[in-house]
Amino acid sequence: MKQIRQIREQRQKLSFNKVAKHPLQSWEWGEFRQKTGIKVQRWGLFEGRQLKEAIQVTIHPLPKGKWTIGYFPKGEIPSRDQKRVLEKIAKKENCIFIKLEPKVELKKINQAKIKFLKRNGFVKGRSLFTPYNFILDLSPSLEELLKNFKSKTRYNIRLAQRKGVEVKIDNSDEAFEFFLKLMKETTQRQGFYAHEEDYYREMWATLQNQKSVINSSSTKTLKADLMVAKYKGEIITAWMLFWFGETMYYPYGASTRKYREVMANNLVMWEAIKLAKKRGCNYFDMWGALGPNPSKNDPWYGFHRFKSGYNPNLIEYMGTYDLVFHPFLYKLFRLTESLRWKWLKLKTKLRLRRR
Repeated sequence: MKQIRQIREQRQKLSFNKVAKHPLQSWEWGEFRQKTGIKVQRWGLFEGRQLKEAIQVTIHPLPKGKWTIGYFPKGEIPSRDQKRVLEKIAKKENCIFIKLEPKVELKKINQAKIKFLKRNGFVKGRSLFTPYNFILDLSPSLEELLKNFKSKTRYNIRLAQRKGVEVKIDNSDEAFEFFLKLMKETTQRQGFYAHEEDYYREMWATLQNQKSVINSSSTKTLKADLMVAKYKGEIITAWMLFWFGETMYYPYGASTRKYREVMANNLVMWEAIKLAKKRGCNYFDMWGALGPNPSKNDPWYGFHRFKSGYNPNLIEYMGTYDLVFHPFLYKLFRLTESLRWKWLKLKTKLRLRRR
């Protein structure tokens, strides 16, 4: 059985990141969340002095009272040792439950593991992350990658190039302000929910890449870059890219409807893939997808179709599980949560109809 220890000291950052599998489990993400006022619990499973598994849980207080909810995204497969850690966190922080969204493919889960989860208080929960994702294997050459794209995607890339769209990394203050402006425009246009502006400002202040340094096993850190597309001297698309270890991630992107006929986003994706290859990344993670048979009526269908044009692998994860510590309060929370989301969706539909 592995030893459990809480991790508090900055000097443990490198060893923590070395075993973390995803940006949301990185030390830097925890620092960012702390700046937004969210408490972060970092624990480790050790064999002797060697850290084998890092566990980072954010703690979200409920209005009034002592109760909280824990969130543990993109960790390892739930195990007996992991459950011991989560029980300690829950007791310390008065968690009604802790939500887990492991970065574990469904095909790697056997029936024995499902039975273990059911016997030990894990129940299927409401997803925050989509259970599907697109991941592009970057091992082929750039020529092979381009050849494997859908013909329409290749056409759009070349169209943007012919039209004179310019794409580059731009981490300036001006580019970041355009990113915020375009994020607001995109979310309002699509009717999506988005974070407040201060959330992105703290994220950028914490993660902004200020050096052209490629991650290595000894310097694995989470960094962010802005990639922008300009047309006629105007920023019309801005993406925030993460890179962590051997993977580059595309978590946030925004664009204006103006000049959408020049297909800037297609060229931005291609340039991001080329940048990932240049930095020695093995994978490009597109941060979510719909399932294998998506509905054209789904509000995310357009994003799914756009990403699919680059011929990535569609991955299905094991899904969301809640580790419940107070069953009655958990049922009450789920009921309230369901009513809240129904109300928010209704408000969005009414707002879009007024346009």
